[in-house]
Amino acid sequence: MENYGPPVDLGSVRLVTDRIVANVERVIEGKTSTISLAVAVLLAEGHLLIEDVPGVGKTKLAKALARSIDGSVRRIQFTPDLLPSDVTGVSIYNPENRSFEFKPGPVFANLVVGDEINRASPHAQSALLECMEERQVTVDGITYPLQNPFMVIATQNPTQMAGTYPLPEAQRDRFTARLAMGYPDRRSELAMLDGHGEQDPLDGLRPVCDGNEIRLLIEAVRRVHVAEPVKWYVIDLVSATRNNPDLRLGASPRASLQLLRTARAFAAVEGRDYVLPDDIQRLAAPVLTHRLIPTEEAVFNRRTADVILADLVARVPVPDARGGRRTR
Repeated sequence: MENYGPPVDLGSVRLVTDRIVANVERVIEGKTSTISLAVAVLLAEGHLLIEDVPGVGKTKLAKALARSIDGSVRRIQFTPDLLPSDVTGVSIYNPENRSFEFKPGPVFANLVVGDEINRASPHAQSALLECMEERQVTVDGITYPLQNPFMVIATQNPTQMAGTYPLPEAQRDRFTARLAMGYPDRRSELAMLDGHGEQDPLDGLRPVCDGNEIRLLIEAVRRVHVAEPVKWYVIDLVSATRNNPDLRLGASPRASLQLLRTARAFAAVEGRDYVLPDDIQRLAAPVLTHRLIPTEEAVFNRRTADVILADLVARVPVPDARGGRRTR
């Protein structure tokens, strides 16, 4: 195992993440909870999917988070003519030494911003599958490790819009969480008009931490305590999605693991060294909803994945402080 320096205490996690959140808020007005969750996904070693209508700041959030960390950042504009080799890299023949040389693609960075991922064909989208799950790229039978930390922050427009390709189930399952920006409130939109009128604040954004510091924070997050009843609560909640008659596809075991990891990171961002059942409830929607597929009958009855999951969260018994079960 690589040694990145002396371990940091969990109190330092709150201090550093507060700096990151405040830095991103210089660009994104009035979205503190959304930014905090994005930072938690980073510390959970996950990947983030930001989905919303055009013009609400999806790409700006991704870029602002990337620029807040002094690490390598690459951006991929997903288009219908994008090829997998445009993402992962390609081997090029060198006539001087008569051999093929690998030219790394944009995924070889700490933070990869994939803009409008669902405007590329499924063939190009699939180039990220190995990268996101195994943190490596295999080209011509040779495997190349990716950087550490490594995070994909992808944006997409709603799938009902023209020119989009829905992400396949396997691709969606690799995203730890899905966020929606939403429209700003009136005061935040006024602040945006004042602050963005003359110049883009993104241009002057400077890093507030570096990649090594993020690696140390990730190690600290792994030490956040999760009680056994809370782990069973995660299993009960995820299992309920698999047995619900309104869902054609429930959440995977990967979803259980990522829900727990994100809860650890979220607790640390909140300044705690332990996970609460409330953390699981709060994160259930962003971590699980995009993995669920309702049945045709449920869609006809306007029972979306969000509605179905909210019902399950309301019904699954929650562990109490003594480790037992309690209902609302």
